[in-house]
Formats: sequence, structure tokens, C-alpha cells
Amino acid sequence: MVRKKLYRSKKKLGQAPGSVVYTGERPKEKLFLEAFDFTKDTYTEKQLTNIEDCFEYKHTETVTWINLNGLNHVNAIETLGKHFDIHHLALEDIVNISHRPKLDDHDSYLFLVLKMLYYNNSHNLVSEQVSFILGKNYVFSFQEAEGDVFNPIRDRIKNAKGRIRSMASDYLLYTLIDAIVDHYFNVIEVLGDKIEDLETDVFTNKSSDNLSIRIQDLKREILRVRRAVFPLREVISKIVKNETNLIQNQTSTYFKDIYDHLTQITENIELHREIIGGLMSMYLTSISNKMNEVMKVLTIMASIFIPLTFIAGVYGMNFKYMPELEFKYGYFAIWGLMVIVFLVLLFYFKRKKWL
Repeated sequence: MVRKKLYRSKKKLGQAPGSVVYTGERPKEKLFLEAFDFTKDTYTEKQLTNIEDCFEYKHTETVTWINLNGLNHVNAIETLGKHFDIHHLALEDIVNISHRPKLDDHDSYLFLVLKMLYYNNSHNLVSEQVSFILGKNYVFSFQEAEGDVFNPIRDRIKNAKGRIRSMASDYLLYTLIDAIVDHYFNVIEVLGDKIEDLETDVFTNKSSDNLSIRIQDLKREILRVRRAVFPLREVISKIVKNETNLIQNQTSTYFKDIYDHLTQITENIELHREIIGGLMSMYLTSISNKMNEVMKVLTIMASIFIPLTFIAGVYGMNFKYMPELEFKYGYFAIWGLMVIVFLVLLFYFKRKKWL
């Protein structure tokens, strides 16, 4: 992960401010464009073949959502930005996928960056940067690759479900952000299930070689979710405070609901962080206790054999004049003495509850 971040930062070294340089790892991704243009009574859906097809939606009276997949196509993004008067610094942030969530108000449009989180088919956490540009009658979304959480929104637009077709572009932006935030709950639920599994393994003493690795991996997942959620609260807070003219007062109320959801998610993340920290402490404690048990057994065994070794050592010396060497039953007497010493020590350790 560190090497990847260093590689991304090297791509930007020496570049002038505003240079549109793709910092992702999918340089061969195909450009995919789709446009949803609608009013309360009309609806059209198109899969665009080139970036110039987006230009016709600039001054329409309808609401338009244009989704672009393939941030590696920087020339197409620059062409789109030039036609819609998007600042070159915003274009730079769109293709720089390591940005934290942010909101920039450029008077004629809003520029937002946030993280889309979901688990793929391999049960790995995916954190993909999604950028939005909100204009008077349009919303642009920029994704690194195909696959997102917006299919319910597409269905609502197509089938005129809810109020989405009767509202302006700011409400469309709300629905897109809300879809992303709703999937945060799914991620939190999966994290909770993973924590429960780890708790079971730790408290049932099912220690394994990879248990500490699993705890550390889960801790990193929680940190990735935290880095995505915490800055987004600040972004939504600015919208709720109505610091921009592109968000209507009635739509600002809906963004308050997103803020409440993010607050709930934040509390769950902090709770998960505390639990995972406690699990690591509990795991280390259980390992230490097991080590103490092993050391206790070894110490008791050593304590038993020390006097036996002393007796055997004394009568194993090769002095000529040792009174017991001439004793007829000396061998059996020494064995009897060692057995008695062993039993006495064993009784003593059990009485002290060391065994």
C-alpha cells in the first residue's frame, strides 16, 4: 500500500499546478459515457460514443446526469472541462484518485469528491474515488472504472419512481450521494460480522497463526472507512448550511438526513475501532497467558528434577570411600528416596494450586 502511494505521488512530481495527470492503476480502462436526460414527463437514456456528444446538454431545460467511467482518458476529461468551463484544478483533482472528500464552490458549479465503498466478489473492501460536478441543470459523475452503487437511481429515473423526475439537479446529486452513504451501512454491517467472528475466536481460545494478521487487516479496513466518512461529514455540513446558491432550501433538508446518517456511521466506526483495539489486547493477553502456563509447567518440572538430579549427582561421584556404596540395598534406597521427594513436591505444588 505504501509503495502504491509513493508511485502515485511520483506521477505528480515536477508537474505544473493544474496538470491533469491520472494517478490510478487502470491505464487501459475503456471510456464509457452514459447520459440520462429527463423532465417530469419525459425521459431519454443514451450511451454516448465520444465526449463531444455531451456538449448538447449544456444549455437544455431538462435535467441531465452524465456518468463517465475511465479516468485514464485525461484528454476527454480536459475536453469536457473546457466546454463546460470547469477549472483546471478541479480537473486535476478528478484524475488524482488519492484525494480526501472535499467540496469546492465555483459559483457556476459545485465540485465534490468522495469515496464509494463496497465489498467485491472476493470479499475485499474497495474504495473508489467518485467526483461530482453540479451545474444548474446537470450533474457529472466521474468514476475510475465500471461498476457502482447507482443502479437503483437509474431505475428510479427510468420508471419515474419517487420525486426524482420532478426535482432539479441538486436533488439528483442528493440521491447519488445518498446511494453511496447507504452502502456505507452495508460496509459497517460486514465489519461488524467480521468483528463478531474474531471475538468468538479470541474468547474461545481458538488461537491460530493468522489471528493477529486478521485483526490487523480488519483494523486497516476500519481506518480506510474512517478516512472516507469523516471528511464527508464536513462536506455535507457545508451543503446543509446552504453556503451555495446551487442547493435549494428544500433540497438542503434532504442533505440533513445524509448528515444524520454519517453521524450514525461515524459512531459505529469509533465503536468498531475500540472493539478491535480491545480484541488485539485480549489476543495478546491470551498469548501471554498461554506462555505463562507453558513456563509454569516447565518451572514445576525443573523444580521437581532439581533435587532428584542433586541426589543422583551425589551418588554418581566416583569417590572410593562413600559409606552408602557398600550398603546392600543402597540402590533401592536411593530410588525410594527420589520417589518420596517427587511425591512430596507434587503434593506441595497441588496444595499451593500451582498444578
